[in-house]
Amino acid sequence: MSIDQKTAIITGGGSGIGLGIAEAMMAAGYRVVLVGRDEARLRAATQRLGQGAAWRRADVGRRDEVETALAQLTRIDVLVNAAGFIRPVSLATPAADAEANWDAVIQANLKGSFLTTQVAGPKLASPGGRVINIGSIGAQTGGSRPGAIAYAAAKSGLHGLTFALARELAPRGITANVIAPGFIADTGFTGAWPNEWISAIVAQTPMGRPGTPADIAGAVLWLASDSGSFVTGAVIPVNGGWRVG
Repeated sequence: MSIDQKTAIITGGGSGIGLGIAEAMMAAGYRVVLVGRDEARLRAATQRLGQGAAWRRADVGRRDEVETALAQLTRIDVLVNAAGFIRPVSLATPAADAEANWDAVIQANLKGSFLTTQVAGPKLASPGGRVINIGSIGAQTGGSRPGAIAYAAAKSGLHGLTFALARELAPRGITANVIAPGFIADTGFTGAWPNEWISAIVAQTPMGRPGTPADIAGAVLWLASDSGSFVTGAVIPVNGGWRVG
């Protein structure tokens, strides 16, 4: 490992989009540190990635765990906040269940990204650091079906957080952007979706196919590169045209 090798922190990097981003960043020469709650999943992902990958167990919604996870790092070049999940919340959900699911989704998707960035902020390379948040098309559409109230709100908040971070970090030469994926197939998030849902989404997508983690990783690599140094406070849609479709 080169002493000049850049370090990327990827929350939610043990599977799905986060793992796809980790694979691409390692191929591009980064040292990668995965952060997540599931130790077994993190171990398996790190083994799969090979030399140059490490992991730290933390619930990103808990400040003490994030601080412990990042304590030994002195310099972070790229922070990718990809941790998150969805739980159903609609107006038909019983109030107690809706509140519990709302709190869990907000904590994982929004508070977790805030806390991780807050703790990582002083360690970000200045100039040249990058904060890249993984949002969702749901922040702009409210979801494709009932049940996405909490998730759409959390991702909308993440977009707003990104805009505020862009303003605060710009004087240090650090960018902050958010990528808004559309439908990404074969992840823990979408892997159990019925085939009829997937077929309907693909039929509405001008590119005629589902997205992959590699599609999101490509946008991350661009934003992390020198070519992305003048892009900040932006929402980058990676959805195959689904919104216009």
